[in-house]
Amino acid sequence: MQLKKIINDPVYGFITIDDELVFKIIAHPYYQRLRRIHQMAMAHLVYPGAVHTRLHHSLGAYHLMCNALNELKNKGIDISKEEEQAAKVAILLHDVGHGPFSHALENILIEGMQHEAISLLLMQDLNKQFNGQLQIAIDIFTNVYHKKFLYQLVSGQLDVDRMDYLTRDSFFSGVSEGVIGYDRIIKMLTVHKGELMVEEKAIYSIEKFLLARRLMYWQVYLHKTVLCAEQMLQRIIKRAKHIKAFSRTPLNKFINEPIHTVTLQEFCALDDYDVMSAIKEWSTHEDKILSVLCEGIINRHLLKIIYTGVPVDEKLVAEKTTAVMEKYSIDAAEAAWLVFTGEAVSNTYNFEDENIHILFKDGSVKDISAVDNALINQNMKSKVKKYYICYSR
Repeated sequence: MQLKKIINDPVYGFITIDDELVFKIIAHPYYQRLRRIHQMAMAHLVYPGAVHTRLHHSLGAYHLMCNALNELKNKGIDISKEEEQAAKVAILLHDVGHGPFSHALENILIEGMQHEAISLLLMQDLNKQFNGQLQIAIDIFTNVYHKKFLYQLVSGQLDVDRMDYLTRDSFFSGVSEGVIGYDRIIKMLTVHKGELMVEEKAIYSIEKFLLARRLMYWQVYLHKTVLCAEQMLQRIIKRAKHIKAFSRTPLNKFINEPIHTVTLQEFCALDDYDVMSAIKEWSTHEDKILSVLCEGIINRHLLKIIYTGVPVDEKLVAEKTTAVMEKYSIDAAEAAWLVFTGEAVSNTYNFEDENIHILFKDGSVKDISAVDNALINQNMKSKVKKYYICYSR
């Protein structure tokens, strides 16, 4: 009897699991850990509904992958059962290497290592556990498989990963600007000369997709209060490492021992709950800097943040630093943990490294930026940069 499970998803309705390997991967502890990793890190401090997890997103991306593969097969694209299964496994595990609070603590807990590299290590370990059944999925994930369009569905300008996170993050945050026509885009997907493209009828849907991404970045992902909270979270971990703060949670090894001694299993034992437990523990720490930052996260007493279109005036930084030194009776070096500047950058479409190709009825192919009268054009090539200062109130 064929396996068939359904999952009730608030965004798409029912998601069907009809593959035994996929079901076993979902049931594995490596994957179930994603229930305990927030998709949008500290965004819930601004948008209270944004408490969905990496597991929610992974299942949603899997659902869109299933739809995309079915659409391509219906158009006569050659995709074997093994390739179909592998593509589903690849998207299911594409984010399995995320640590606590996702991107907010990337390169902070484990310096110099991106989540994609950890995802690959976990996929390779699962491949051993499942007797080599994940090899094609790994080849697709690492872009060495000969059918490039399968990799582009997992990681590319029009991948199902982006389609889901925009749709899902918009749904849970309540920010309607992120709503995209993902179903129409999937219907218009095609493969030409081995590469993933969209039919010309989808031009407006693609433009909406790119503009929605831009709006979501500035309204949600780079919202000034979200940015400030995530900067505070990063400084908590950095400060804890700096003073060798002890924690009773599994986080302690990441804080107080050389990172090369951490095993894959120890990484998978760490999640958002451990970090928040440590933050609660440190909110009364004798170190004034650490306790101020931790109490600020726990009770939403966040630093003040100001966005500006030009680099922050050094006089303002000096003024705020002096005020913090007096408030907490600390020196300038210590005050720098509570007064700091930075840059936030986003762009609508990367013309150099990323491409969305439109396939026209006459067989010609154009980049979305080269389409006549397109909203996404060379005028939108430049990145949008904002400068900011954060300081203790």
